[in-house]
Amino acid sequence: MDNKNESLIGGFPDAVFNAQNVFRVLMDCMARPGTLGAVLPPVAPPAPLGIAAGALLLTLCDHDTPVWLTPGLSKSALPEWIGFHTGAPLTREKIEARFAFAEVKAMLPSFAHFALGSQEYPDRSTTIIVEVEALDGGRLLQLSGPGIRETVQIAPKGLPEMFLRQWTDNRALFPRGGDVVLTAGRQLIALPRTCKITALEA
Repeated sequence: MDNKNESLIGGFPDAVFNAQNVFRVLMDCMARPGTLGAVLPPVAPPAPLGIAAGALLLTLCDHDTPVWLTPGLSKSALPEWIGFHTGAPLTREKIEARFAFAEVKAMLPSFAHFALGSQEYPDRSTTIIVEVEALDGGRLLQLSGPGIRETVQIAPKGLPEMFLRQWTDNRALFPRGGDVVLTAGRQLIALPRTCKITALEA
């Protein structure tokens, strides 16, 4: 299938209802960091973007939300898919992006290159959606902070190598800083900037 045809298919069957469903899942996960959420609506974004990441893109992005893509995603049929289904503009400038998407094993730029908001408007930051190989089976991480009763543990497999160091720097900027959503297949875990992440010994 060529890129033109691929861009026309794979969106939400019921755009309004499906987007509302995905948004509720995301908000629940943001309110309870470390909680595993699942995308139920059928959606088929162009490879290499996964289902949950594609559903978030369709839900969150529109003509007012510039989107940054990794080089791998930019070379796929995804830009045309985004244009057809959301009308969201693409930007090469990370600091202009409201949302950024990185596929599995892509090199993730430093969070500092993206918009981090301001003290007055901390919400004017980039939300970064990072695909990983799986949301279990990886290095054990402990989460704490608002929305978490004591602690919760996650074990995403295939996190970018510098992710934990970048996250520590990002959290230190609070209330500024970016929020991250990890996705794999139909599943997602939200990591709001308030969340403290500690690597546990194996």
